Amino acid sequence: MPHDVTVDLARLADQEGVDPSVDPYALYTRLREAGPVHRVRLPVTKDECWLVVGHREARAALVDERLSNDVRLAADPRDDGSLALGRNMLQVDAVEHGRLRRLVAGVFTARRVRALRPRVQQLANELVTAFLDGGSADEPVDLVAALALPLPMAVICELMGVADEDREDFHRWSDAIVKPPTPDAAGAALHSLMRYFATLIENKRRHGGDDLLSALVRANDTGDHTGDDGSEGGAAPAPRLSDDDLLGMVFLLFVAGHETSANLIAAGVHALLRHPRQLAELRADWSLLDGAVEEMLRYCAPVQATAFRFTSEPVTVAGTELPAGAPVLVSLGAVSRDPELFPAPDAFDIRRPPSEVRTHLAFGHGAHYCIGAPLARLEASLAIRTLLERCPRLRLAPEGGGAGGIVEEVVWRPNAMLRGLDRLPVLRG
Repeated sequence: MPHDVTVDLARLADQEGVDPSVDPYALYTRLREAGPVHRVRLPVTKDECWLVVGHREARAALVDERLSNDVRLAADPRDDGSLALGRNMLQVDAVEHGRLRRLVAGVFTARRVRALRPRVQQLANELVTAFLDGGSADEPVDLVAALALPLPMAVICELMGVADEDREDFHRWSDAIVKPPTPDAAGAALHSLMRYFATLIENKRRHGGDDLLSALVRANDTGDHTGDDGSEGGAAPAPRLSDDDLLGMVFLLFVAGHETSANLIAAGVHALLRHPRQLAELRADWSLLDGAVEEMLRYCAPVQATAFRFTSEPVTVAGTELPAGAPVLVSLGAVSRDPELFPAPDAFDIRRPPSEVRTHLAFGHGAHYCIGAPLARLEASLAIRTLLERCPRLRLAPEGGGAGGIVEEVVWRPNAMLRGLDRLPVLRG
């Protein structure tokens, strides 16, 4: 597999006999065996980019300032992975990134996340109650729609002060952006969502509130970046953001704040149900839960790759030169299955030692480490424990055997950056 030849990942998947949306790890293994970095053509979008799959090279790339998040450095202005979402923390570097992150860090504190625990638990209880009460116990139910998606959706909407009556529209728009039925539908949804956010920000500016978005707007407008626990968001005050900066920040918090957690919850439950011995061990000893969530982050990797980065100058990675302006993806999913880091990397093992399992890069590494990691871990642990405690007979619905002859299938969503389930049919009794 020469490095100067573009690897078509869809063709490679056909050769390997795998579906990249279901099992991208077989492709990562094949690529990693041939080298730590390759030029590839992505399966769905057909974008061409450099893909880093070696763990040493991935960690180095994530802290290499020559690999910029700024899409303006792309050699081809169209070559941004179709993911230019506006100005936000994922698409800026260094001083500008620190400026945006300090503002969020000042109001999105660890104390605020801890304070959310009772409410997240209440929401999980309500959703699991509805899940158990709906229909016949032997009728398949989609766990993504019943729990995995609505829990983080409700949390982020409450955290950001989205009115109940607006949440159905918000979910519809967000869904169309993450898994667009057509390019036009994605564009229309993005326009509607950004227009909604602009109106919401202006409402918070005028009327305020005790939600995170109101605090974010207030901190930005007044220049007060002190957290609600008294901590400073940075060494120096962050300058006021432009309206575009604030809009991009809100977009990122909303979309990233629920989609990845939904992927983690659904894929984590799926992994447990496919490994009944480990499921039984977890039910018998809840002290294993934190480690189980870390193993889910490693084994299921809800974020498969970083946002696109671009070389600000020619960069040599493991002997391969990447030209200036080249788009680069760092494969977090590939790192999570690297045998140099994890013995038996393709085995799901909730008893992996903490010092081993926490070397995964599910939340990234370096300055762009996911600021929402504590919230994602909280949501996953509470959702999964609540579900398993209250539904002792939970199991996967037999594929092809649903109620009334309806085919019930576990469906993975095709996406180069995110890996999640569209459907997870389960039986409750």
